[in-house]
Formats: sequence, C-alpha cells, structure tokens
Amino acid sequence: MKHLVLGGVRSGKSKFAESWVCSRSEQSLATVAYVATSQAWDDEMRARISSHQLSRPTDWLLFEAPLSLAAALKKVDDGGHCVIVECITLWLTNLLCLEDEERLAFEKQQLLSRLSDFKGDLVIVSGEVGLGIMPMNALARRFADEIGMFNQQLAQICQQVTLVSAGLPLFLKK
Repeated sequence: MKHLVLGGVRSGKSKFAESWVCSRSEQSLATVAYVATSQAWDDEMRARISSHQLSRPTDWLLFEAPLSLAAALKKVDDGGHCVIVECITLWLTNLLCLEDEERLAFEKQQLLSRLSDFKGDLVIVSGEVGLGIMPMNALARRFADEIGMFNQQLAQICQQVTLVSAGLPLFLKK
C-alpha cells in the first residue's frame, strides 16, 4: 500500500502520516523506517528537525536521503518495513538548489520508478503549495510548478491520497 499525504505548513500532515504508518506497522508487525530528506541549513531548521526527532518513537530506523531518495528506498524495500518519507517538498527543494537540471530529472525519474515497484507499506509526505498566491520570484514559481506536477504523478502511483488541513484528513483517493 502506497499512501500520499498532502498538506500545507503546520497542517498536521506529518502527525497524520506517522499515525497511519504506526497503524500499518502494528497490523503487519513490520519495523518502521523513517526516511528523512531535510538538511539543517540554519538554527530554525535544526529546531524543526529536533522537534520531529523527539516526537518519533525511538525504535524507528532512520535513513537520511536529502538527494538520492530512490536509493534510500531501495535499502528498505524488502517487505519487512513500513516506510515513511518526510518529505518530498524538502527533497525537491534540495534538488532545485543544486541548479543541475540533469540531476533533478534523473532523481525524479528514479524515485517514480522505485515507487512503482515498491513492495512494502509506504507513506509519502508532501506539501501542497498551490493554494496560495502566485509566488513573486522565479525560483519560487518554479518550485510551485515542480511540486504541483510531481504531486500529481505521486497521486497516480499511490493507492491512497489524503489532504490534511487544520489537522483533519480529507480522503481524496481510497
């Protein structure tokens, strides 16, 4: 089962995704693997990462994949793990900041291929950024376009898609 969880900043999407993966792992007795994509570039981001770390169960396995997400997922794709990816938004940001179009295209395609073949339970967290105003600068507009199109591709692959707003789930695809 692949499940895409979308939401805005502080929407409750991470908490919802973690609850979902806990329920799936309890049903299957699988180990939870947490694949983190963030990078701590400043104090505020370090605080966010720390907050996420403190809220997670200590027995979850941690894999860090700021760029090569498909390769990280390959390591835990044995059917014995219930996997959470947190989050596509930061992963895409990391790739866009490289300013390497070939690497961006390669990593996106690798991830889509890996997801299509993924055996275990997987919840993917991603930001929904298309509900606000048009961004003022070129990079922000590019990001909004890229994440919007990529979320559409993820939604096609996933059996379940949930939008979380104000901590409440709205099931878009079940």
